[in-house]
Amino acid sequence: MARPNEEVEALLREYADLVAITGGDAFKARAYEKAARAIGGHPADISRLDADGLREIPNVGRSIAEKVIEYLRTGTMAVVEERREKIPAGVRELITIPTLGPKKALRLYEDLHISSVNELAAAIEADALADLKGFGEKTQENIAHGIELLRQSGGRIPVHLALGTAEEIVAELSAVTGCKRCTYAGSLRRMRETIGDIDILVAATRSAPFMDALVALPATAEVIAHGEKKTSVRTRKGVQVDLRVLPPASWGAGLQYFTGSKGHNIRTRTIAVHLGLKLSEYGLFDADSGTSLASRTEEEVYDRLGLPWIPPTLREDRGEIDAALRGELPDVLTERDIRGDLHTHTDLTDGLAPLETMVEAAAERGYAYYAVTDHAPDLSMQRMTDEKILAQRERVRELDGTRHRMRLLHGTELNIGPDGEVDWPGEFLAGFDLCVASLHSHFDQDRRSMTRRLVRACENPYVNIIGHPTTRLIGRRPGVDADWDAVFAACARTGTALEVNAQPDRLDLRDEDIARARRHGVRFAVNTDAHSVLHLAHLRYGVATAQRGWLTEEDVINTWPLARLRRFLHGSGRT
Repeated sequence: MARPNEEVEALLREYADLVAITGGDAFKARAYEKAARAIGGHPADISRLDADGLREIPNVGRSIAEKVIEYLRTGTMAVVEERREKIPAGVRELITIPTLGPKKALRLYEDLHISSVNELAAAIEADALADLKGFGEKTQENIAHGIELLRQSGGRIPVHLALGTAEEIVAELSAVTGCKRCTYAGSLRRMRETIGDIDILVAATRSAPFMDALVALPATAEVIAHGEKKTSVRTRKGVQVDLRVLPPASWGAGLQYFTGSKGHNIRTRTIAVHLGLKLSEYGLFDADSGTSLASRTEEEVYDRLGLPWIPPTLREDRGEIDAALRGELPDVLTERDIRGDLHTHTDLTDGLAPLETMVEAAAERGYAYYAVTDHAPDLSMQRMTDEKILAQRERVRELDGTRHRMRLLHGTELNIGPDGEVDWPGEFLAGFDLCVASLHSHFDQDRRSMTRRLVRACENPYVNIIGHPTTRLIGRRPGVDADWDAVFAACARTGTALEVNAQPDRLDLRDEDIARARRHGVRFAVNTDAHSVLHLAHLRYGVATAQRGWLTEEDVINTWPLARLRRFLHGSGRT
């Protein structure tokens, strides 16, 4: 169910890896990586483009365009198939380990005949890599951690991929005659960062038409179970989808039950028992008479239990029941509360779209303000210069207020160096409307050094926001090791906001750390870190993560009116 853009992006990324594994031209591998990224972020459906249209996409030349056309026409790409045949299956399994590169994977296969993740884990345990050049103690530790990350992720998929699949299925089933209600439930409705199975609920008097419809979907590759009350299938992308059809009168109780979490449901059932009631997916009943007391809506069920309706993102048994009983449940942030995005990029550095296109797309979202924050020069691959950034500032000032009266802020994403220093001197930084500062290298520093590095960045008077603070990439790279309570305290003391980065492979800070930082009195910015127009829509994932961290509108600086935001950015009213 992926967009053709995403399918081609994945294929080109694989080809780049295969080129690297087989000792191919590094520049060729990099060219395919750039093309993959550009196609994945392209707003138009590439299946509707001809070769000339494809070549208008940045980094897509004639050769790559021809290969994309070949895939769209035949479903295969010959060069990928040819490279796959040259690579042992065991090596392809090894490169799924987040911290193991393709060349090292090939070395392990050729020198030690290691061809599986389990064999590699056993070899590290037995110290069999000690004499292999390039596999020192630190490298082995990183690989072992990568194996741990891979095993932890299991069959789970990122929330944005699960949501795309779920929304397409909901749309299909909602069109079936007899459908009263249809939605997704489970951990996806709670917006966890990764999802195991997708739970779909339908309210209808007859279940068979919906079970049959799910089985017949083009995306269904395998039928696991096909029953009257529940049908389970596996999609062509390997995701399990479980469908349940509920009586319309039981919709609210069923939605509450199948949303979870398990811990939350144990608490609600315990409350029911204490009230002499019984709670199930069919309704809330009097335990003695069996009379139904509430079932049609979630609000009815919670109200009968003496609770307000609890947003799904809070239902993790992290104190939400007790807070609800005390009348202290937070009025959590919503996407409508966000007035602007404070961390975005253009094609001046590593973005895919020009400034004007990004500004137009942001204005269409109804933002009151929008910040452009391209990379600073210490991220050398971006080739930023003083002249380039100043020319961009002039153009930002020209565009300010010209698109639906949206105000523009000119900023930058600074690089936090190993000692906490940032790119430009203070007198140059003073010219920006805001500065995001982020870690982009030296992730392996010890805890003390990393903590000092982050605290020093917070103490820089020109740094307003710490971007993607832990640097984690979900399932691929762990966050850096720091004394986060010390960092959070420094943010609160200096009036430096922490970012909730909405990129679905980051979601950084994560929900638990948000809640922890909030207790220190930290302010936050929920930003997309958009590198293309499509990325602006990722805001929903950042907002959901902020909700899971119990953030309110007041906690988030980009919900504030522009005048208040400017006071915060300029150092007054930052607490």
